[in-house]
Parts: sequence; C-alpha cells; structure tokens
Amino acid sequence: MKILQDYTLDEIQQMILSLNEQKFRAKQIYDNINLGKSISSFSNISKELKEKLLAEFEDIPLKIYTEQHSHDGTIKFAYELSDKNIIEGVLMQYKYGNTLCVSTQVGCRMGCKFCASTLHGLTRNLTAGEILSQVLAVNARLGGKTGKHRKVTNVVLMGMGEPLDNYDNVVKFIRLVSAPESLNISPRNISISTCGLVPNIYKLAEEGLQVILTISLHAPNDTLRKTIMPIANSYSISEIIKAARYYFEKTGRRVVFEYALIDGVNNTKECAAELANLVKGFPTHINLIPLNEVTERDLKTVTHKQAENFKAMLEQRGVSVTIRRTMADDIDGACGQLRNSIIN
Repeated sequence: MKILQDYTLDEIQQMILSLNEQKFRAKQIYDNINLGKSISSFSNISKELKEKLLAEFEDIPLKIYTEQHSHDGTIKFAYELSDKNIIEGVLMQYKYGNTLCVSTQVGCRMGCKFCASTLHGLTRNLTAGEILSQVLAVNARLGGKTGKHRKVTNVVLMGMGEPLDNYDNVVKFIRLVSAPESLNISPRNISISTCGLVPNIYKLAEEGLQVILTISLHAPNDTLRKTIMPIANSYSISEIIKAARYYFEKTGRRVVFEYALIDGVNNTKECAAELANLVKGFPTHINLIPLNEVTERDLKTVTHKQAENFKAMLEQRGVSVTIRRTMADDIDGACGQLRNSIIN
C-alpha cells in the first residue's frame, strides 16, 4: 500500500480533491502526519474520510520497535516497517541540538569490510516517506512538533544503506523534511554520507541543495581501498576527489572525508602522507574514526594514542582534521555497527 509520508502538501491536496473532499482537509492530513500520527488516530477528520484513506494508504509506515539507551545519552532505535522489515537509527544529543542518524535502505549492497549493515546484502530501498518517518517518529517520541518547535534539529544519512544508491528517494526526503510546513530542517543541517558513487555526487551538486557531503574514503590509495571497499573497483580515488572538488565549486560547501582507522591497515606514516596529499588544494576536512569493531569481521581498531599520532601527522601537513568521539558503542550503535540485529 501507499504511504502519505511520501507526499508533499501539494500532492496531498491533489489526492484529496480526487476523493471529492474539500481542499482544506489536505492541510489537516499533512499536519497530522508531520506530527508522527497514524491515520486512525487523526481526530479532526471524519470517520468516512479516514476510511477512504485507509483503503489506499498504510495506517502508519513505521513504528519504533525497540530503543536502547547508551551510557553517553545516545539512543538507538529499531524501527519496524509496514512489511515487517527492521531498520535501525541513532539519536545523538548535543548541546546545540539533537542529531538523528537515519537509514536509507534495508541492508546495503556496497560490501564494505568494516560495516555490519552490509552483512546480509540489500533487501530493498526505503521510500522518501519511510526515511522521513524515522525523523517524525523520533521527533514525536521526544515531544516535538513541527517547524521551530521540532526536537530533531539535525539529520545525518549515515545509517543502514548507501544514500546515493537510493538517490531519488533521498533527494525527495531532503525536500520533504526541509519543507517550511513540515519540520523545516535546513539542508545545511543535513549530512549525506557516501562510499563514493561518483555519478550521483555530480547529480547531487546540481540539485541546488546545501547539504553537507561526507565521503567515506578509508584509504589513501586505490590498491588498499580495494581490499576493504568493493566500490573502489568501480570508481578510483582520483575520480572521487575530482567529483568532491566539483561539489565544492557548485555549492561552496566544504567536503568532509571520513577515514576509519584500522590497526595495521591504513594508519601508517605513509598512509598519512598520501592522505594529506590527496586533499590539498581545496577546502576539506578529515574526520578520523577509530574503527568500531564488528563481530563478524577480523579488522581491529586503533588505540587512542595511535589515533592521536595519525591526527598529528596530518596536522603537520596542514590538513584540517578531528577525531570523531565514539558514541553508543556499548549498544552497537556506533558508526558501521547498525544492522538488522533483532532478526539476524
């Protein structure tokens, strides 16, 4: 069945008119779904209209299935979709606001060696409305409303799935969640993480959106990258860097490169020198991530001292770099650890 959360306000208005209902009902419906409500719980429309809607649309496309609380205040949510698939997401609470990490696919087909989300391959893409529903559900869970009264203030598309492998739905999601009548989350407060689907980086640059582009690099050369990221067999690092430069030129937004530090694999002095050479010449930032270990993989993380040493080597070469604070690793909610853990 269809879901209302896939629709813009204009699209809902067209649908309502096709049902021979008055146009103002569309805004009532739109406001209700943006508060995270199910159709059956709408209190300001008639029973007859609800029945019409339920004949065509899911009552609610997603519900919070479980939540786990970390010692650091992070919350991991498991969501159940209407087809009973399970996806996960993480709420990170900061002084400046609440950032929600959302999933864009059920599983992932990219096959990165350090990531749990890809262990069972790709089941299906999420629709724009299913991605949005994660934000709506958590916003409602926190007591948030719409617009300036929202509780979710930032969104990162870094959960299960490769966002640019579900390009059209991801772009529509950004337009839905940033709509003034909805949560009105500025695209400047939205980050998209990609393993480097080069053609879609160029497409995203042309969308007129001001989202933050984050590229999962994790190696400074193609030979090493191919051993941990299969996507490297399709797109070279030089192609990725060229696309990143284009994205900066079109949007004016600095590109972030993520680099998971894997002990004995990509944390050598030579790797630091190569990495620094790659990103020189245009505004970028390196986000170092001490690897969050996955049970099924034999890759090992680095010590705090090793991470600091690698950071220092980059800084000595003039690179803007930070080490990401590890959060929610006690509940398998850290970067690379999200999976369909309830079923698998």
